[in-house]
Amino acid sequence: MSTITERPQEQLSPVIPKTMQAVVCYGPEDYRLETVEVPTPGPEEILTKVELCGICMGDIKTYRGAPSFWGDAEQPRYVKPPMIPGHEFVCRVVALGPGAEKRGVKVGDRVISEQIVPCWGCRFCNHGQYWMCQKHDLYGFQNNVQGAMAQYMIFTKEGIVHKVPDSIAPDEAILIEPLACSLHAAERANVDFDDVVVVAGAGTLGLGIIGAVRMRNPKKLIVLDMKPERAALALRMGADEVWNPAEVDVLTKIRAITDGYGCDIYIEATGHHKAVNQGLAMLRKLGRFVEFSVFNDEATVDWSIIGDRKELDVLGSHLGPYMYPRAIDFIGNRKIDMRDVVTHTFALADFKEAFAVMERGDKSLKVVLEP
Repeated sequence: MSTITERPQEQLSPVIPKTMQAVVCYGPEDYRLETVEVPTPGPEEILTKVELCGICMGDIKTYRGAPSFWGDAEQPRYVKPPMIPGHEFVCRVVALGPGAEKRGVKVGDRVISEQIVPCWGCRFCNHGQYWMCQKHDLYGFQNNVQGAMAQYMIFTKEGIVHKVPDSIAPDEAILIEPLACSLHAAERANVDFDDVVVVAGAGTLGLGIIGAVRMRNPKKLIVLDMKPERAALALRMGADEVWNPAEVDVLTKIRAITDGYGCDIYIEATGHHKAVNQGLAMLRKLGRFVEFSVFNDEATVDWSIIGDRKELDVLGSHLGPYMYPRAIDFIGNRKIDMRDVVTHTFALADFKEAFAVMERGDKSLKVVLEP
């Protein structure tokens, strides 16, 4: 009797359909589930099958028509519909365009691409600051870099691709992108051993920041969040205490544990404009404010607090540059334990319900779509 030896899965040529299901954005609250053509990879491009796609609050704000994405009298429109949303994803390589083998991946590899697609020709890209690329394409926000709310997606030739070990569970692998962003925010904060750090917001990104700050061993790590169910995860990530600003006077409490001075570092990760003034009040003189969120509403502050009264350092934090390898390592080896952060999984066809659950945030953290 002869025996047949199966080839390893990664060596098989997958059958790629001609069409696929995708969520297509045409405008604010005009998102449609459609049947579209499966894209064909061009030179140096990679065609991938989407394993999971995460929903970010930036996706929700885009869906609702926030001016920071759709523009207004003060700022140009950033999104370019029609487009397939989705910038948080983990995928599997199914086909390589001509010359794409030089990118170090093969059919069958599990992969992720950084959410920004740099132009590699502007001032910032030429100085290694690719995350601030002047053109600034992001998967899922422009129609030349379609996102992952679909069964298949293209990693463009400019994209930065990383392999993802098969040993990482899907509901943890999908958190690589948000954790990379969180690690960048923690690095911007430059936490020292003697610092009292306040992290405002214990959502997906805030939890990653908490885990990253804990690795730097501050003197005290306080987390602020108004959803009591998030406290247990914040404590597991490394918070010393979790305070609910709706129930306690957080300004009085922070002064009580800092001899009246205030915290050394405040990281804003709520996306609510009121948290900005809260942070300016909680910081000591010569403190450090790290702004991480994208807001629906304009945040108005008294700039004399920043200058004349406290001489604060105010730092922004954008995306996760150079952090993807670390995020993959930290998740894979549970240096930062991201289990239980994904709370809901929906089919692609149920994207509107998934958006609603993410927006409400009621006993939910990360909501994902499974195409």
